[in-house]
Amino acid sequence: MSTITTSDGTTLFYKDWGPKDAQPIMFHHGWPLSSDDWDNQMLFFLSHGYRVIAHDRRGHGRSDQTDTGNDMDTYAADVAVITRALDLHDAIHIGHSTGGGEVTRYAARAERGRVAKAVLIAAIPPVMVKSDANPDGVPLEVFDGFRSALAANRAQFYRDVPSGPFYGFNREGANVSQGLIDNWWRQGMAGGAKAHYDCIAVFSETDFTEDLKALNMPVLILHGEDDQVVPIGNSAYKAIKLVGDGTLKTYPGLSHGLFATHPDVVNPDLLAFIRA
Repeated sequence: MSTITTSDGTTLFYKDWGPKDAQPIMFHHGWPLSSDDWDNQMLFFLSHGYRVIAHDRRGHGRSDQTDTGNDMDTYAADVAVITRALDLHDAIHIGHSTGGGEVTRYAARAERGRVAKAVLIAAIPPVMVKSDANPDGVPLEVFDGFRSALAANRAQFYRDVPSGPFYGFNREGANVSQGLIDNWWRQGMAGGAKAHYDCIAVFSETDFTEDLKALNMPVLILHGEDDQVVPIGNSAYKAIKLVGDGTLKTYPGLSHGLFATHPDVVNPDLLAFIRA
């Protein structure tokens, strides 16, 4: 396995496929998954001549099951460690959900020349949780429920999420894929319970407002209009107003996991943005 060790001794797993002199595309997964969630997109862009990279966030997948450092600043710093070690320049960074927050925080602070473009898919910025400053956000009680369910029976919780709202399989007439559900569970259970528990606060309470304003590259925001996990009104519709050079595309009827359920729709849009 390919791994990199950070300054605090955390070992991070990553994949790095394709010509090393090709333009790199780095993928950032959602909670509580791993780089395996991007298999379709990595193979797609590899076939188009790109270098494709994806890592397992600390506490997730094959990376160390950390009990500390499970916060967005550390996640972004870990990305910087990988990009320096692999000497990535003019990279396109694509993030889903929590990974979209990771892309936003990393790209806002990245060294000059490291990031060419950023893509946020069903991403958490600017901030999810409801507060006086974000009155239409998701109530804290929802995330407390996530924590309680994870602590009580993580294995069952990781069945319920993909079987229901994540892919929209709870909608009448949905084309349910048992393979996607099983793969979600497999990825989730490979990670560490403590890191996953901590990450609930990270994806719900981190405020990316200033990071979005600081992005100085083209940004593509993709979001399903029937996203039950990261509601579009509290995320994409707000984020597009904060970025300087942004493009928003929404998909009627599509869910939070839209790039997994509909890669035939999403992949061409990603390719067009990258080539533009």
